[in-house]
Amino acid sequence: MMIKKQTAKTEERAAMKRCAIYTRKSVEEGLDMEFNSLDAQREAGENYILSQKSKGWVCLPQRYDDGGFSGGNINRPALTQLLVDCEAGMVDVIVVYKIDRLSRSICDFADLTKKFDRWGVSFCSVTQDINTATSSGRMMLNILVTFAQYEREIIGERIRDKMEATRRKGLWCGGCVATGYTLKDSHLYPNPDEVPVVQRIFRRYAECQSAKTVAMELNAEGIKTRTGFEWNKPRIYRILNNYAYIGKVEHKGTVYDGVHEAIIEQELWDRVHEYLADNINGERPDQTVRLENISPLKGILRCGSCNGPMIAYSRKKKGKVYSYFRCIKDSKRAESTCPVREISAPVVEKLVCDQLSAVFRAPRVLAALTEMAGVEAAAILPVFDGEFWREATSAETRRIIGLLVAGAAIYADRLELEIRSEGIKSIMEEIENENNQD
Repeated sequence: MMIKKQTAKTEERAAMKRCAIYTRKSVEEGLDMEFNSLDAQREAGENYILSQKSKGWVCLPQRYDDGGFSGGNINRPALTQLLVDCEAGMVDVIVVYKIDRLSRSICDFADLTKKFDRWGVSFCSVTQDINTATSSGRMMLNILVTFAQYEREIIGERIRDKMEATRRKGLWCGGCVATGYTLKDSHLYPNPDEVPVVQRIFRRYAECQSAKTVAMELNAEGIKTRTGFEWNKPRIYRILNNYAYIGKVEHKGTVYDGVHEAIIEQELWDRVHEYLADNINGERPDQTVRLENISPLKGILRCGSCNGPMIAYSRKKKGKVYSYFRCIKDSKRAESTCPVREISAPVVEKLVCDQLSAVFRAPRVLAALTEMAGVEAAAILPVFDGEFWREATSAETRRIIGLLVAGAAIYADRLELEIRSEGIKSIMEEIENENNQD
């Protein structure tokens, strides 16, 4: 008697079909409603499974809902979990409202059906009479999937055509709203809080041609992006290349006149993009050349009037690079008040070299150096004269200034240096070693 009961239970368990309901919605709109599209699909699936109770169909409590995911690919979290459970032997039947809920791609569907066959899992659509256990059912499935993919491609073409037509009219057609603008009633309006930041980015890049410098200055003042991140070069370049700021819209490389207000003048835009083109099309120097172009006063020079650092930057014009130092405090003011403001890097470097030469030629300094190095004054005098600086390479100049100069302050009428005593000692030791070798 006991054996018969166990056999009956085994047969009952074998006849039971565990059904998993899969639901999907392409957009997130409406998912926050109390009863949304996913709930409606699941309810239809539950009712269908209930109608198949005589066949032993049982609805699994686990929900497989993908809200806001396209049917164009199978990279969806709920579907991934469903496939894992199917492979583990936990699912016998997959129930969907329509076959396009599972996939709209013929290739993806073919791959899924192969997996279902291998795992012994059947497939059922509530609104379409499909039975994948028969050849005619599989043929009908392939036909329906073909039409689902066709429908998806037609929808995509319509969306692309609509976007292009909208762009031609200069209207905003979706996507991220550019920094500096606010979206209202599907139109872009200048954001008074962000417009000054965008204008500053364009002005500063036109002055220094360095996205890194612009980003560093914004971060130094605690100015964040709209999303609260720090500025970096890619974010600066995205701002500089956005046609929205001159009242235009771009679509697939074509620029159309927009209906929104421009916040950057055309002349400034043209100047910035002239520099951007020079940086892209100009010859890219190798690492050695870049090192040669680094100013030896970078990180050392300060503005004596404003008591702030002088930041190094360069301008590229007609293939030639011009280097400058600019007072960083003055660059942050609405109007320039610094008497120094900006100075050519080669000019200030020559002033430093001339002053170093003058320092080493001073009688008292010369006497002290002669005693320190134990050599004649005639051996020290030529070390830092004009001919020495003219013949020295950029690397040698950078090394010597780094050894000797602890700080440099530039005023409108003078230059003040802070000399490193330990640097003088190092230089004298080198002179002594060279004399001993001779």
